[in-house]
Amino acid sequence: MEINRPLNISNFFIAGINYKKTDAGTRGQFAVNSDQYSNVFDIASSFELDSFFIVSTCNRTEIYGFADRPEHLINLLCTQTLGTAEAFKSLAYIKSGEKAVEHLFNVGAGLDSQILGDYEIIGQIKQAVKFARERGFINCFLERLVNCVLQTSKTIKNDTALSGGTVSVSFAAVQYIKSHFENITDKKILLVGTGKIGRNTCKNLVDYLGTTNITLVNRSEEKAAKLAAELNLKYAPIDNLEACIADADIILTATTSAEPTILSVHLKDNGEKLIIDLSVPNNVESSVIGMPGITLINVDELAKLKDETLQKREAEAPKAKMIIAEQMAEFMAWHQMRKNAPALNAIKTKLNQISADQQFAVKTASVCPLVKIEVKIQRVINSIAAKMRSHNRQGCHYIEAINEFMNAG
Repeated sequence: MEINRPLNISNFFIAGINYKKTDAGTRGQFAVNSDQYSNVFDIASSFELDSFFIVSTCNRTEIYGFADRPEHLINLLCTQTLGTAEAFKSLAYIKSGEKAVEHLFNVGAGLDSQILGDYEIIGQIKQAVKFARERGFINCFLERLVNCVLQTSKTIKNDTALSGGTVSVSFAAVQYIKSHFENITDKKILLVGTGKIGRNTCKNLVDYLGTTNITLVNRSEEKAAKLAAELNLKYAPIDNLEACIADADIILTATTSAEPTILSVHLKDNGEKLIIDLSVPNNVESSVIGMPGITLINVDELAKLKDETLQKREAEAPKAKMIIAEQMAEFMAWHQMRKNAPALNAIKTKLNQISADQQFAVKTASVCPLVKIEVKIQRVINSIAAKMRSHNRQGCHYIEAINEFMNAG
């Protein structure tokens, strides 16, 4: 189904929830995994949507796109979530037009992340847009906007220290472990989930804790085996999960499972354990909280960790905002000129008609050959385009272009 909606920036919306108003448990009700994301595109046309993408991470679920009303985007999103559209609307921030554009720039730069400057978000945006593009749901506006956001993020990373140092949720988990155990080498660590977050966490464990006493478990045993071989670690099949949990001193989970993987029954009478849940939805059964000998930490608690690196990043935020302001101005200028394209094409068509007129051709043949006429037309179009950037007077520009063309030598 083709949607014939004018590409007007006022129809561009972002609707989302993030860590600022919702805890990890609530965000988990609106998390979207890859299968659910694929389902969204299958039914999008029935919601009168043809250009959008969804960003779903441990810190946020956001849908960006063109719609007559933002409710169309929200209702589509919530067909695939545990939480309802009504609940989402009660928690969501909704922005449109230039404010929505600015929001995406800030998110891409890491200015809106739970840990300031977290650079992992830009990869998540790229992946979300790639997924939508492959299914034909990225129009020229979104394509240009996302490319500008990616370039701006790269400039901020290169020209500021906003992402300086090593701070992320996965690294915060390592810091927490270091602060609670004097000798880590004799502690058995279990990592459940070897996707992107799990992989980053695993590398941080090896690099910063100096231990290889780590066992990896993943639903796809092949992925766990590959990472284990790369880092000289152990791995186990998912069928052995319960035994691995019983044997571990420290457990980290980073899966995309919609249901808890680690249950209270796995932990009963199995000694003291530190469990760090990096998953959204939460991957540890809620009844684990308060169990004797069990310490459970989730992403919201990890994000509260502050250190010198974060203070340095906060000092870089104004520089990042200046870069965003410059890049946003360029993007909005492009959008404005794209709005003027029909008028410029009409002017160019009219000038070509005038130049083809026999009487005009005879009158100017001796002083203005065909090649010069074409150059002259383009010069007039460029002049009018420049004026359109600063003055929105399309009717006047149309008359002015004809006069300029007729009078120019």
